[in-house]
Amino acid sequence: MPRTMILAAAASLLLASAAPAAAPQFDTPAKVAYLLDLSSGATLYAKNADARMPPASMAKMMTTDVAFELIDKGQLPLNKMCTVRPETWQKWHGPAAGSTMFLSPGEQVSVENLLKGIVTLSGNDASVVLAECISGTEQAFTGQMNALGKKIGLTNSHFGTANGWPDNGVTYVSARDLATLARYEIEHHYKLYKQFYSLPSFTWGKTLGSNQDITQANRNPILGKVPGADGLKTGHTDEAGYGFTGSADQNGRRLIEVVAGLPSWDARVQESTRLIQWGFGAWQAKPLFSAGAKVGVAKVQLGSSSQVPLVAPRNLAVTVPAGLSSGTVQMKIRYEGPLVAPIAKGQEVAQLVVTTGDTPPQVVPLVAGDDVGRAGFFGRIWLGLKSLFGMA
Repeated sequence: MPRTMILAAAASLLLASAAPAAAPQFDTPAKVAYLLDLSSGATLYAKNADARMPPASMAKMMTTDVAFELIDKGQLPLNKMCTVRPETWQKWHGPAAGSTMFLSPGEQVSVENLLKGIVTLSGNDASVVLAECISGTEQAFTGQMNALGKKIGLTNSHFGTANGWPDNGVTYVSARDLATLARYEIEHHYKLYKQFYSLPSFTWGKTLGSNQDITQANRNPILGKVPGADGLKTGHTDEAGYGFTGSADQNGRRLIEVVAGLPSWDARVQESTRLIQWGFGAWQAKPLFSAGAKVGVAKVQLGSSSQVPLVAPRNLAVTVPAGLSSGTVQMKIRYEGPLVAPIAKGQEVAQLVVTTGDTPPQVVPLVAGDDVGRAGFFGRIWLGLKSLFGMA
């Protein structure tokens, strides 16, 4: 039976300071706040991070990611044309329908432009039109949203609409899940993420009477204010208050933040800016392993090899308080083992658990450095004999 294996890592990092590594302090009036450092996997701040809450338009991140999955699989061309059904237009136009892309009934719109309308303009109409274009109905599309949420590890979320419109509690998320969703979108669909999330504005639709083009600015409160900011999505309803899931990358160090339950647009701007600037300023990343570096080995069962090297899938770091760290960073490798062949090179098979001072453990993935095929018939017999006589 597989059991959790704990091994020493290949190296340790000595930090030069005699002071204890106390976590920097931060406070915010936001009802919910969460800050994640992708370079290390460290949670830098958490306030009600697992509480269920309505996402409002932040749910559109999942709508976008379903589309990104299909696009990257070659199943949804960006130039595919979608028709605005008159019934959909009737429901999602006018002041009572919230944010809009200003689509017209019967209009043909490409997937690419609908995504711009969703990400940049937070168009409720664009979200439903895209959902219907992909799945036939919005209800069928939300099934894809929830399936993807399960796949990427959202444990406290459910989606009942494509645009996050209030639905009596059917749609809910947690801040931790929103950060997980943002991380997945950035790490698995980076090219599309950069293509769509950083647009400062988007022009679509015509004004009534004067027939002038309608240009709307991106609602992202940190875009252009925080260096390296490039995503993601705001949200607001009377029930949810003002919220935001955002990300910025500075010198290769990326943070993801979530704030929610704020009372005003201005409060959202202020608190989202404060939180992510605090994350970059009060904490620093210390490099541990370069991408491809061997960190350790794991035992393999029924494989062509009895072990597999564990390597860093990207540059790995530990996050510590800025200018205030001490002692040796302790690193342990954790995996459910022995691993069972076959194993593919690059497959995530273990985790590196890093601890320092009184900050919470930081967990980053490790991947197989080689392919390990399944042992042949005679190889399995030999492995069985070795195990029987204590030679394995």
